[in-house]
Amino acid sequence: MAQILFVDDDPTIGAILHDTLLRMGHQPHGAANIPEALGVLQHTSLDLIILDHRMPGMTGLEFLEYLREEGVDVPVIMLTGHGSIEHAVAAIKAGAVDYITKPVRADQLEVAVSAALELARLRRENEALRREVMALRHERQIVGDSPMIRQMLHVIATAAPTRATVLLQGESGTGKELAARAIHEESPRRDQPFVQLNCAAIPESLIESALFGHEKGAFTGAIKRVEGAFERADGGTLLLDEISEMRLDLQAKLLRVLQEQRFERVGGTSPITVDVRIIATTNRDLATEAHEGRFRQDLFYRLSVIPIRIPPLRERKEDIPLLAYRFALQSAKETGRTFEGLSPSTVQLLQDYEWPGNVRELQHAIERAVILSSDPVLQPHHFDAARFGLVATGGGPTPMRGTPIIKAVPPGGTPANGAPSVVPDGGIWLPSLDVEVAERLLIEEALRQADGNRTKAATMLNMSVRTLRHKLNVGGKDD
Repeated sequence: MAQILFVDDDPTIGAILHDTLLRMGHQPHGAANIPEALGVLQHTSLDLIILDHRMPGMTGLEFLEYLREEGVDVPVIMLTGHGSIEHAVAAIKAGAVDYITKPVRADQLEVAVSAALELARLRRENEALRREVMALRHERQIVGDSPMIRQMLHVIATAAPTRATVLLQGESGTGKELAARAIHEESPRRDQPFVQLNCAAIPESLIESALFGHEKGAFTGAIKRVEGAFERADGGTLLLDEISEMRLDLQAKLLRVLQEQRFERVGGTSPITVDVRIIATTNRDLATEAHEGRFRQDLFYRLSVIPIRIPPLRERKEDIPLLAYRFALQSAKETGRTFEGLSPSTVQLLQDYEWPGNVRELQHAIERAVILSSDPVLQPHHFDAARFGLVATGGGPTPMRGTPIIKAVPPGGTPANGAPSVVPDGGIWLPSLDVEVAERLLIEEALRQADGNRTKAATMLNMSVRTLRHKLNVGGKDD
């Protein structure tokens, strides 16, 4: 049921509109003038407005302009007793979706109302889709403000509007695909296809068909004609991922296609012309590969018109807090968890790690921590201990920086007076293996080192201040 407002000072027309809309299953709201219409607008969420062109005090076109200025996004059908082309054009230009000439016929009104409501539905769906696309593009944005990232983004912004071939070089997990998508989405080809082909993931016997397609019967199993990546990317961008894995004989054919923008399908004889922008990625030093004969030098020069190096995460550690926060927010949203932030000790832990798997490894580590954590603030103990060197092999736990070593009661005796005592290696003996005792001693030691400041002590203990306060069973403000 749609909420539909009709505005007409003629009672006869109003009755026809009311009865027809009611029969269609909609909820009609009538108004004889503009003030009454404004009153309905203030209290009702409308799906459609049917508006008379000639109204006392304000014309329908003036009211339509008023609605647009006020940001009222409701489709309008204009009624006019003067069915001329001039009135129709004026109504459509002013924003009306349709117009009906008087006298109003029920069948004409039904068609116009159904079409307007369908148009409104499509507009809402398109707007929702646009928001989803923009949100997706936002998620795909390269995150970072380090000098290396700023320089890389500058080169991407400069190269994107051109059709020059781009070579992205960087270690696995650095975000080469993200950079490729950024180039595509900042280019005039953004609304055209973005096709990705992983040269390392496709068997050598199928890579040529994957690139150029094949005709029916070209080889065993080719039961129909298939378009390749070049055809599917026509007018857009083709990302050749891990280009260094392509065999040498295919590199020669690829070079010719890049130069001529023409090719033939496997088993075909008719040339196919395409307009494709090429972006290639590799995790190797392609210049060295070409120099040592493992990659064609002429193809290397053709691909590296604009070479861009994607820096590893260990070279831009100042970007880690922002990346981690972004990944944590995203993971918390997907899993329904609560996320409030990263503790200072967590940020330090993440920045001290070398991240051999780069941004991809950081993302997975953050996702794991969010899923396993019951604390809204991520702490170091929420992360994989083995990965970050928080445990020792073959021995007891390796301490975090600044944390005292705790040892059990020494064989054959107990500390004096059953109390903990300092040992030469900087640790303390425990009077028992009671976990609560050990925790209490750690808290006391942290508070001692922090001069009683609970915020600092909580950071040293890798817990939130709220958790520390609960364990101490006291209230009050933090120091």
